[in-house]
Amino acid sequence: MKQERPANADANERADGKPLPEGNESASQGSGQQAHPAAVTADGGPGKGAGQRKGGGAGRPKGQMGKQAKQAFQARIKPAAKPATLKPRHFGLFASLGVVVLIPLFAIAFYMFVFAEDQYASTTGFTVRQNETGAATDLLGGLSQITGGGAATDADILYEFIVSQQLVQRLNEELDLVAHYAEPHGRDPFFSLAPDSTIEDLTDYWGRVVRISFESGSGLLELRVLAFTPEMAQTLALAIIEESTALVNELNANARSDAMTFAEADVATAVDRLRAAREALTTFRTTTQIVDPESDLQGRMGVLNNLQQQLAEALIEYDLLTENTSNPTDPRLLQASRRIEVIQDRIQQERENFTLDDIGSAGEDYPTLMAEYEGLIVDREFAEQSYTAALTALDVARTNAVRQSRYLAVYIRPTLPESAEFPRRWVTIGVAALFLLLGWSIMALVYYSIRDRQ
Repeated sequence: MKQERPANADANERADGKPLPEGNESASQGSGQQAHPAAVTADGGPGKGAGQRKGGGAGRPKGQMGKQAKQAFQARIKPAAKPATLKPRHFGLFASLGVVVLIPLFAIAFYMFVFAEDQYASTTGFTVRQNETGAATDLLGGLSQITGGGAATDADILYEFIVSQQLVQRLNEELDLVAHYAEPHGRDPFFSLAPDSTIEDLTDYWGRVVRISFESGSGLLELRVLAFTPEMAQTLALAIIEESTALVNELNANARSDAMTFAEADVATAVDRLRAAREALTTFRTTTQIVDPESDLQGRMGVLNNLQQQLAEALIEYDLLTENTSNPTDPRLLQASRRIEVIQDRIQQERENFTLDDIGSAGEDYPTLMAEYEGLIVDREFAEQSYTAALTALDVARTNAVRQSRYLAVYIRPTLPESAEFPRRWVTIGVAALFLLLGWSIMALVYYSIRDRQ
């Protein structure tokens, strides 16, 4: 039976029976109806005076008023989040973790503990030392330093020699390195050497089994050699020390030879310079016919001093005669005056002879000859000092040539290992796990970043 809709139905309902939004309450109020929320009680019934028109109309049904209030309350509450569930992309992420991280890490661990061969490490330490210079050579003004360089430079050379292909080739000829390091290649191809390796491959592999720590300040070198047997590790370390000692001795011999060559060349140059200086001085004496211009000048100065003394005596005699006679035409006064004039003229002439007389064969005057003579004397003295210094350097070079000025000092003898320290399995596995996990994390972040942008 069809139920008719009451005439005083709520204006907040649409024609199809659904409630209107809260904003439409004003429309219902405009039609003369009241729909105040406070008129609804907790049990869904109308409150006091609810559902009545001002004009005394019938009240609203209680069930309809409770339904509207319940719907308005639920509209203000957001729905609760659904429980988290695993989705296909999560299973793909876990699968990538196993493929990228777990499987490779398990393979690495399996290889390290099953196939990797044990390696033994022999350690040694050495440096290049120089003999201390004695007190006798200290008096030579540091001339002994020409025979060699610093120990730090020799250590740098030794460091480059140990990692060079030349040393690897020598040791391979003596100890057959390829046969030893290629022996476990069938079981452990990663930590061993291929049997058909060339000298370049062996040199690259040499950098993996020989580690050098070098302190440039002190010149100390510490060497660690890896081998598949303890005896081979120690033997290889001893062979490296022997080759290094031979290199230091060779450098020492070359330094002594160079020092002797340079010292002898300096002596020859100093001899030629001294001979030329002495020959120039001899030529000067032959040309001027003056053995020592300084002595000749002193003789001339002696004559001038004698004339000045005679002039003083003549002046005194003239003064005495002037006091004893008043006759200006006295022959004694005239003779004394004439003597004074003659002495003065002679003094003037002697003084002019120092600068005006032509003494040398080329017409040089005395000052020019003195300047030339002094220059020749300076050249001869310098040549004599150079000759003395060259002879001293030659003596120092000969002294150092009979003894070893630099030598290889081994402060840690090559050790014989008792247990295998390499390969460091747990360290390798830990480093591999770290990098694999970092790589997987980066790929996952990149994937989700691209996914969120789509």
